[in-house]
Amino acid sequence: MKPATPPVDPHGRTINYMRLSVTDRCNLRCAYCMPAEGVPMRSHADILPYEDLLRISRAAISLGMEKIRVTGGEPLVRKGIVRFLERLSSLPGLRRLVLTTNGVLLREMAADLKNAGVESLNISIDSLRPDTFARITRCGDLRQVLEGIEAVERAGFPFVKFNVVVMRGVNDDEVADFAALTVDRPYRVRFIEYMPTLPREDGKDLTVPGEELLRRLSERFRLQPVGREKLTGPAAYWRIEGAAGMVGVITPVSCHFCRECNRIRVTSTGMAKGCLFDGDGVDLKPFLRAEGDDALRRALRGVIESKPERHSLGEGPDQRSALPMSEVGG
Repeated sequence: MKPATPPVDPHGRTINYMRLSVTDRCNLRCAYCMPAEGVPMRSHADILPYEDLLRISRAAISLGMEKIRVTGGEPLVRKGIVRFLERLSSLPGLRRLVLTTNGVLLREMAADLKNAGVESLNISIDSLRPDTFARITRCGDLRQVLEGIEAVERAGFPFVKFNVVVMRGVNDDEVADFAALTVDRPYRVRFIEYMPTLPREDGKDLTVPGEELLRRLSERFRLQPVGREKLTGPAAYWRIEGAAGMVGVITPVSCHFCRECNRIRVTSTGMAKGCLFDGDGVDLKPFLRAEGDDALRRALRGVIESKPERHSLGEGPDQRSALPMSEVGG
């Protein structure tokens, strides 16, 4: 069967990528992801079973989705995740299965993930200093993540990306250290602007604009721009001259990446969103109760057809309301 042509949204963007959250639970408490007191955990009954997540994925692929990224919370804390990934990777028409993780459990799970069909990993690591890492994550041990990265290399993953949320006065003095990791290894280090989605007074002050990040890197390294690939996300990439890997910058705040957005999102409770900041989204659970997948496909197509042109982060006082990233997969 010939793969479906990816749909195009009302703003001319080809939508070929779905982010699929499998849980809202996490084994870290990152300061930019959730408030200090944490967030109320959903009951197990509220989280979609794997069978429903597979149905949603099949429906999305039948519409032309070529890439699925599995997220959380922290996806590796959900029981049975490896078997789910095996089944997901075998769905006809799926070209790329990738996963985002905080890396804490990779030491034990990296080889199983590779064998399950996961093509690449995005590892969230916001500091290379144990004390700063512990402060950002509120409970994390950097050593566990570094051992997980070593396990990933042994497992033979061809694509490994590091996600670094840059915060002024917290970890922005480590940008050059992270970039240097790409010189000898084929890593892709992506610097992400801090998004002030939680109600904290210093939120906007923490954001380091992408333009400033590039200027800092250019003072230390000779950078060469790299063209975008078809199934990549919102990062714009550069290569340090002679380096094996690349550095990327993701600018949701200073320079809307929305014109390049090629994805939709589905939360672990079955809410489909055309944008990270798209209110409540569309509840897919009623469509999952219908026989066949036609109604589910129509619902997903409706999300694509109503996808906003751009997000509204920071454009009004209502944007100060809390949006725990753990609930929407970041």
